[in-house]
Amino acid sequence: MTGAVELGVILLCHADLDMAARMARIWAEGGAKVAVHVDAKAPADAVATMQAAMADLDGVIFTRRHRCDWGRFSLVQATQDAAESLLERFPEVTHVYLASGSCLPLRPVRELIGYLGLAPDRDHIESVSAYEVGWTVGGLNEERFTLWFPFDWRKQRRLFDRCVEFQRRRGIRRKLPEGITPHLGSQWWCLTATTLRAILKDPRRREFDRYFRLSWIPDESYFQTLARRHSARIESRSLTMAKFDHKGRPYQLYDDHIPMLEESRCFVARKVWSGATKLLGYFPTPLSGAPDLSPPQPASIERAIKKTVNRRQRGRPGLYMQSRYPRKDAENGKTSAPYAVFQGFSDIFPEFESWLTGHLSADVHGHLLGPESVEFAGRPKIGPGAIPDSVAMRDRDAQGFLTSLIRITPKMQVFQFSPRDNQVLNWFIATDPNAHLFVVTGAWVLPLLQSGMPFDDVRRMAARLQRAELEQLEVLKSVWVRARLQLHDLSDFLARPQAILNEAVQQLEPQVPDLNDLPRMRDMSGLEELLRRLRNSGLPPRLTGDDLLLSTLPDTQRTAAE
Repeated sequence: MTGAVELGVILLCHADLDMAARMARIWAEGGAKVAVHVDAKAPADAVATMQAAMADLDGVIFTRRHRCDWGRFSLVQATQDAAESLLERFPEVTHVYLASGSCLPLRPVRELIGYLGLAPDRDHIESVSAYEVGWTVGGLNEERFTLWFPFDWRKQRRLFDRCVEFQRRRGIRRKLPEGITPHLGSQWWCLTATTLRAILKDPRRREFDRYFRLSWIPDESYFQTLARRHSARIESRSLTMAKFDHKGRPYQLYDDHIPMLEESRCFVARKVWSGATKLLGYFPTPLSGAPDLSPPQPASIERAIKKTVNRRQRGRPGLYMQSRYPRKDAENGKTSAPYAVFQGFSDIFPEFESWLTGHLSADVHGHLLGPESVEFAGRPKIGPGAIPDSVAMRDRDAQGFLTSLIRITPKMQVFQFSPRDNQVLNWFIATDPNAHLFVVTGAWVLPLLQSGMPFDDVRRMAARLQRAELEQLEVLKSVWVRARLQLHDLSDFLARPQAILNEAVQQLEPQVPDLNDLPRMRDMSGLEELLRRLRNSGLPPRLTGDDLLLSTLPDTQRTAAE
């Protein structure tokens, strides 16, 4: 069914009146009748300039001005008066489009008129049940209808909050007018003149106005609710593309949004920055040939906005933004990419770092958290991303040091770790899903074999390292661990080093074939005697494994150790 459409437009303006005049001219020259409402707070000279700029347009009228405040019924009153004036002055109007002075038509107005003519009895208004769908972003939903809102949210915020809390605490609930089911939706709609007249002339209008006067943000619910009483056919979608961020604030459109807006095929877009000269000069696109009556296709721009909202809320993985850094667990992932930590391996194999470099396409570092220096791969003074090897600078913000290193480098980062190193990141690494942890406990005892220190010093050092590793193991046994963990004691590792190394390397790079070589193992002469002396001195080794004896090792490892 098609029919002749005469379009009327209500233009609500409060600022940037030069731009609003430009929008009114686009509508009028496109064939629409326009009723302009200017906020009573706007300067008189700016209003006079706007009226003079549109004096040549016969299809434009100015309506009685109201002092409008955000979230108050005054916006509804302004719309009601403008609608009544528009329908009285231009009775031939069949459809009324509500827009603001910053709403820019993207397609020719003639195409919008033709599109409305495809179904002339259809009302285009987003109308969502307040009780069934959580439409509201960053605000009240059902309570905006069941509580009283006598105070202005912006100007009287403290009174507003106290009033809401008082009503909640006392269980106060307003009675809904009979026959009303609250609905919410975008305040920008296009109603048939038949539906709009029915709303304005409803015999219970005074009752409805009185009720909505003390509701919150009634411009998002008044027409959306009453249209359900009077409309024969509702398309619950606004023809104006108006997108909001996660706090309910409208996105502003700039010059670089031109391709996206053109692809959306939307009829009108809000909210356009007055300084976007290229965008304002590009739209509305000129009418060439027969009008294109295809519907809006905003899916692509909606996907882009969802990604934008997600990026703004969560940030980039492993990037600690100033706006969310102080809030624990507000980051989008602890780190930006997988990385690996090998603990105890460099104590067993002195040349493990260079050996591992030959088997992984990764940056293999030494002890990045070592007590004496930051051992970058190749031992430069300045590492990736201009990060210095200063221990003092690293320890000032160890977490920032590690996350920056992982984020700034394209390759996987692999480093060595030990109970001798700074332990401040134990919880951070253990709870990071990007971390691969390969731990051989008790391996710290091997460097003490050839240390040449007196036994009392060896015992004191062993006690300190064992305590540090036991505290780390308490972390690794936690239910909060999210790292991929392989944990072995020294005895278990020495019994099957080839298999464990194969498993570790292939976990990081599955395409690597089985290894057939091992790095040179540290000389273990005197290990049994050292462990025995530590045990007899009252310091039983608790992390090397039960009864670690060289005689239990396979022949190849026993030969290497001997």
